[in-house]
Amino acid sequence: MVSPFCGPKLSAYCSILSVWGVVMLGFLGLFFQLRSPTLIEDIPLEEWAANNHTFEYAKEKYQQTAMNCWIAAGIYVVLFFISFIQQRMHSRASYEV
Repeated sequence: MVSPFCGPKLSAYCSILSVWGVVMLGFLGLFFQLRSPTLIEDIPLEEWAANNHTFEYAKEKYQQTAMNCWIAAGIYVVLFFISFIQQRMHSRASYEV
């Protein structure tokens, strides 16, 4: 039988943190995908000026940043499942005592 590698409090904390990370990064990725004007500040100005302030460059950077947010949200999903498995291992161990 495999034993848990983190305690019950840490696994609960990581689960909560992972859910928040998925929600926040999911919405942020959605807003970047929709090209929210508020997020234009996150595009590097020097690179944008080097590309003559073209809309295509801004659109490309919005897409790239949205993809980065969704990849990070996916990593948080994996961490949530690891934390959930750890919680299940702790609950199963407490039933066997």
